[in-house]
Amino acid sequence: MLGVGIATQLFSAGALSPFAGRWDITIMTSKGQYPAWLEFAGEGGTPAIRMVGRTGSVHPVLDAKVEGTRLTFQDGSAPGVWQIVVKDRRLRGQAPDGPLTGVPAPALKVGAPHAWSSPGRLFNGSDLTGWTTDNSAANHWRAENGELQNTEAGANIRTTRLFGDFKLHIEYNCPRGGNSGVYLRGRYEVQVEYEPAGKNDSYHSMGSIYGFIPPAAAVHARPGQWESYDVTLDGRNVSVVRDGISIIDHAEIPGITGGALDSHEADPGPIYLQGDHTGGLKYRNITISVPER
Repeated sequence: MLGVGIATQLFSAGALSPFAGRWDITIMTSKGQYPAWLEFAGEGGTPAIRMVGRTGSVHPVLDAKVEGTRLTFQDGSAPGVWQIVVKDRRLRGQAPDGPLTGVPAPALKVGAPHAWSSPGRLFNGSDLTGWTTDNSAANHWRAENGELQNTEAGANIRTTRLFGDFKLHIEYNCPRGGNSGVYLRGRYEVQVEYEPAGKNDSYHSMGSIYGFIPPAAAVHARPGQWESYDVTLDGRNVSVVRDGISIIDHAEIPGITGGALDSHEADPGPIYLQGDHTGGLKYRNITISVPER
């Protein structure tokens, strides 16, 4: 398990805190809203807390204090104190940059489908029909040579269609020094990166579910060459096959990853490609199958 922040415990030993569990959070700011995620777990009777903020990876909170229905902590990646109150399994409070609300994260235990549809194309190879960017002024995505290319860092791009469970096939060409990601339902990032050796640990390496699940098998690096992911997302369980090698096998994704579009985990979401880190990324042959239930 990744590191977690240990909270000062001001409720009786052995009692279940009303904060126990995982929470999907929304923060409202003057510039709009953004998602966050919080996990409050007991380890040996002492609460341990970790979170995901607007960007970055899951990390332990700092200086956490729990007093009954009130929780305070610091993020560590940004200044300021988070102040949260729980009532009737709902969170309300204040983040450093605005008010927040939170709900328990859904279990998403729907069961595997009996069958899948035939794969349908998400990218037609000739234009951006079916896709939209989050910043038209900074958009550098284009369709060329049957490829979805991002010529330089700028906008992110996502499908206009939304999906629940699915099987996704996507081919990618990541240059040396490149960094991108494939977000499942717009919330869970499958990392795409060939950054300098030693910059990223296994939890943040090619094929990881960013910050949460490292790849279980090594695959030979091929910067500047075409590779593939085959991803099955069933509820919050994910399997990833990279270049024909199983690297994640039916593992649970605890919560949203940094850069997620929202924290509404029970809702369908798009396939979302990160384009704001580096340019030079290319994608092609993007197809999806959905359950036939």
